[in-house]
Amino acid sequence: MKRFLSILGSTGSIGTQTLDVVRGLDLQVCALAANSNIALLENQIREFKPQLVAVFDLDAAKKLKIAVADTPVKVVAGMDGVCEAAAISSADLVLNSVVGMVGLKPTLAAISSKKDVALANKETLVAGGALVMNAAKENNVKVFPVDSEHSAIFQCLQGCPEKKALKRLILTASGGPFFGKSIDELQSVTPQQALKHPNWNMGAKITIDCATMMNKGL
Repeated sequence: MKRFLSILGSTGSIGTQTLDVVRGLDLQVCALAANSNIALLENQIREFKPQLVAVFDLDAAKKLKIAVADTPVKVVAGMDGVCEAAAISSADLVLNSVVGMVGLKPTLAAISSKKDVALANKETLVAGGALVMNAAKENNVKVFPVDSEHSAIFQCLQGCPEKKALKRLILTASGGPFFGKSIDELQSVTPQQALKHPNWNMGAKITIDCATMMNKGL
């Protein structure tokens, strides 16, 4: 049976990786949402043929609407548009990989529409964890962690059915730009150095979060 996905943050790192998975499996994309990268979003529209696309940036949404006027896709804009993509009736699962606590409202919109949520947007739970999880319980939907660390913990817990058997969880650092530096060396680092992650490029916020270990706090 084919599964239908709504992907919020489709032009980001996690969103594009999700679309790689879609290409390899029998999945259908019914909605996409992005901030302002309409060049990539247009390519995704033409490849995956979603029913609905949301662009958070209002000006970018207007430009995209013109660019894809030859397709049947519906283009919506702003936070209301992203929430519409999250609540689209045809979706079985909503992947939320937007950046920041802007992801909270779309997550709640998906849950209130009784959609399971694959959550890569950790700030949603930082800002409103109790709100989100209570809503999920009330609507009888599942919230799956897909951010790397949270997913790893989640998968480990599946193999530990007895809660008493679990004593502690250890999160390790992935090796950012300051890995191996002494406390003295860290006194003079710059934002420019922090932005030079040796292994990946996921945008300024996530890169700084990694360099400062704030991602572990989140």
